[in-house]
Amino acid sequence: MLPQYLTPKLFTTLRAYDRTQLYHDLVAGLIVGVVAIPLALAFGIASGVTPAEGLYAAVVGGFIISLLGGSRVQIGGPTGAFVVIIYGIVHQYGREALTVCTIMAGVILIVMGLFRMGNLIKWIPYPVTTGFTSGIAVIIFSSQIKDLLGLRMGAVPPEFVSKWDAYLHALPTADWHTFGLSAATLAVLVYLPHLTKRIPSPFAALVFATGAAAVFGLPVETIGSRFGELPRGLPMPHLPSVDFKTATELVRPATVVALLAAIESLLSAVVADGMIGSRHRSSVELVAQGAANVISPLFGGIPVTGAIARTATNIKSGGRTPVAGIVHAAVLVCVLLFAGPLVARIPLCALAAVLVIVAYHMSEWRTFAFLLKSPRSDVAVLLATFGLTVLVDLTVAVEVGMILSAFLFMRRMAEMTTVGAAVRELGDDESAKEGPEKGRAVLPKGVEVYDVSGPLFFGAADKLGETLSQISDPPKVFILRLGAVPVMDATGLHALRDFQARCRRLKTSLLLCGLRKQPLRVLQSTGALAEFDAWTEDDDLAAALKTLEKSALLTK
Repeated sequence: MLPQYLTPKLFTTLRAYDRTQLYHDLVAGLIVGVVAIPLALAFGIASGVTPAEGLYAAVVGGFIISLLGGSRVQIGGPTGAFVVIIYGIVHQYGREALTVCTIMAGVILIVMGLFRMGNLIKWIPYPVTTGFTSGIAVIIFSSQIKDLLGLRMGAVPPEFVSKWDAYLHALPTADWHTFGLSAATLAVLVYLPHLTKRIPSPFAALVFATGAAAVFGLPVETIGSRFGELPRGLPMPHLPSVDFKTATELVRPATVVALLAAIESLLSAVVADGMIGSRHRSSVELVAQGAANVISPLFGGIPVTGAIARTATNIKSGGRTPVAGIVHAAVLVCVLLFAGPLVARIPLCALAAVLVIVAYHMSEWRTFAFLLKSPRSDVAVLLATFGLTVLVDLTVAVEVGMILSAFLFMRRMAEMTTVGAAVRELGDDESAKEGPEKGRAVLPKGVEVYDVSGPLFFGAADKLGETLSQISDPPKVFILRLGAVPVMDATGLHALRDFQARCRRLKTSLLLCGLRKQPLRVLQSTGALAEFDAWTEDDDLAAALKTLEKSALLTK
């Protein structure tokens, strides 16, 4: 029997399933399947593979995510987040390498789920996710200009600057029939949701564009003219073949694919939880995402994850169990089996228009503009991640964004840690309330008190050494108050030991005062506590002076 955190939601929801819910799930699955058709085709083309491979991913990946997932309503499939990295992998290593990379990413996701690492995704800073998401949106938009305008040009360069340079040179070759149909399709995508939400605008836009091209005989490029007719049904499973050197080079992009899949799927599940008042199981969701990304590429599919827009459509259409996601996959199978000739007539400019709208919503430009008003360190992370995503590589962008965020966070934490001399006369707060003299402790001659405040970690540990070096006449006894130090790491421990050693060289005794639980545990577990002249857990100065008297440090 599976533990609760690894039990798929399908098993839970079917215990109280009825005909009414089956009806709602069937309707929702049908609607989401219709919405997924243009998106799957478009993401396949934009990723540098065929539209059929986008559909394969939506069928196999979507089915497995619904079957094994940890959300009641999650809809899986290819998404815009993967377009950039898939295109780069295919362009650099080839189609077989993409299959290997996707399987590797799936294995990483399964391991993350089994080790209950879903909560670790929350540690990725918001400026990093916003930066690379906005960058991906810019790249998706840039990749659609050729089909949107009907430019007569060769292969589009993968680099952002080279791509736009090629577009500018090819601009005089733009086809006005294609441009006009693109503009009309964009109008349907933008204005139809304001008129009615019952008809999915991406599907309606494809029907409109295909019908218009056929009725008016527009000479525009279609899926069939570039890729041929869709194959009927799913292909036979195929094991990839790739050399060891290429496989090792794919570890980094596979890790990024896994992270993107985890981030987007868990974010989608959280949004869905808020919409239906449920709670997803993050660990089993990651396992399901991993299984989908292991099996989908064997059938020719590209990477998949939870899709926020399709999940929201499922909820609004009445879907409340994973059955709706399974029905959505069945709808796409029907498209593969019976609608190949119709799909082949879809103009590529219509799919480009769909992706332009996807890029617009994905850009989160309002959030991006808001974050530009944040502290400068967050703005630096945002712009660095965004710029590297657009100009260099998504893998590099995520790595640099995370490292830069970590360093800036450490700097902020280090600035919070202070080491300074206390006043000559101190008393505990409670006794001070009882009167100006009662309970107050006057420091004996030759005793200095220093307060340390904030985490004592590697980013701030050197402040202890700086404090001692600035004292021209070392006292007989140092009382180092650590009551405001919540945590200490190995570097902080080393700094304390070094502080003790330097005190001994100066013939100064050291008393550690107010040790809290975590620093005390570090000192005890390492056996370093015995190296110090004296210590106490009490942060009150009067109690510290009594410890000082008992240890006879003043008389040494």
